[in-house]
Amino acid sequence: MRWRFAVASGILGWILDAYFFFILIFLLDALAARFAVSKAAIVWSITVTLITRPLGALVLGALADRYGRRGPLIACVLFFSAVSALTPFAPNYRMFLLLRALYGVGMGGYWGVGASLVIESSPGRLRGLFSGILQAGYSAGYLLAAAAMPVVAPRLGWQSVFLGGLALTGPIVLLAWLAPEPEAWRRNRPADMGVAARAVWEHKGTFLYLAAFMTVITCFSHGSQDLYPDFLRAAHGFSTLATSNLAILYNVGAILGALAVGHLSQTLGRRWSILAALGVALAALPAWAFGGSAMALAAGAFAMQFGVQGVFGVVPAHLNELSPPAVRSLFPGVVYQLGMLAGAPSVGIEFALRRSFGYAWSLAAFEAGSIVVLAGLCAFGPEAKGRDLGA
Repeated sequence: MRWRFAVASGILGWILDAYFFFILIFLLDALAARFAVSKAAIVWSITVTLITRPLGALVLGALADRYGRRGPLIACVLFFSAVSALTPFAPNYRMFLLLRALYGVGMGGYWGVGASLVIESSPGRLRGLFSGILQAGYSAGYLLAAAAMPVVAPRLGWQSVFLGGLALTGPIVLLAWLAPEPEAWRRNRPADMGVAARAVWEHKGTFLYLAAFMTVITCFSHGSQDLYPDFLRAAHGFSTLATSNLAILYNVGAILGALAVGHLSQTLGRRWSILAALGVALAALPAWAFGGSAMALAAGAFAMQFGVQGVFGVVPAHLNELSPPAVRSLFPGVVYQLGMLAGAPSVGIEFALRRSFGYAWSLAAFEAGSIVVLAGLCAFGPEAKGRDLGA
């Protein structure tokens, strides 16, 4: 029964990781004033965080495959929590930027370790469900950050919002400490780093496929989320409050999508479930981009994020099942973060298209293209649902 500690620590750690990432999004003006720089300089720190994420996935993933999941997970959580708590108290912008780069290492390192711990520890019949719950943690962290801003910041100051995340650090560390190492890791533990490197090389075709797969998923996800609040304000005249309320609504849809489609994948299969979620997103696209009323836009955004995070809800199980057993932290963690890095320019591309085609058409065209490419990759790609992870 102690496998529950492992699953809980992995999921809660991803929620906390997302919380510390999204807090910065809400504090662009405050941080710019604190360090006497432009808002663009603070936005650049987000890119710095994304750039260092693959490094964390490589280092932490290799350690977790060689020495076990629990120790690297605990070290990673303590590391990114400490770095995040220090962020608002950095003496200058240069140190702030360094802290955000270090946070990227922790954030990038966590997913591969946490996902392997959750998927390997889960009973086979519940693997799809816990895959969805894990990935829903990203949206839950976003919601937690959004809720902390109006509740905590006015009373205790904006710096306290960073410190507030520490309340979750202790329980995560305790749960991971009490959890057993997955039996699948014990059976497939590489004898040395050379074995791990050879395992990656021998599966380089799968590695490249999954990196491309995650790149398109990143374009699909960020293309639907990052510019949408600005689109609501610029194209439809939404107020800040109305935009925030709609963001909360579609994040609820995102959480439900990850849970529902992740669980569905245990019966329908990983690829067919992803294709079903893409179908939901495609059906939602007209209302999401061209809705003529607030109600239509809200319905479209809810359904769109249900489909987007529905796809993501399958990802932890799908990537772990397709990964070589000896590198089940390093392999999926690195392809996940490389996909995030390669897909990062998607927002800039969308914004550039806006100048030529208008806001609504640029969003719609980019998302439609992402859906078509992702459907092709998924339909003709591999699947290993139900694989014995300990074999």
